[in-house]
Amino acid sequence: MHEASLMANLMRQITSLADVQQVSKVTGVHITLGALSHMSPDHLREHFVHAAQGTVAEGARLDIDARTDITEPQALDIRLDSIEVEGTP
Repeated sequence: MHEASLMANLMRQITSLADVQQVSKVTGVHITLGALSHMSPDHLREHFVHAAQGTVAEGARLDIDARTDITEPQALDIRLDSIEVEGTP
């Protein structure tokens, strides 16, 4: 269930950014996946697809920067870096 909590938090962040930008459709999501986050890119992608259903991020492209350096300060984190919204390049 840890993944569900992570995905709920990620969806809150995405929705909040979309609200600030006053958009109703997120087309891309850029995430950094820490080396010690205990989640593979494929696993993250699978959970993201399910968590995004019925949200502004449903169908969004997910770009994942999977880090390998376990000494990075954010090695445990799954970090939302940015979103792309409908109508932006």
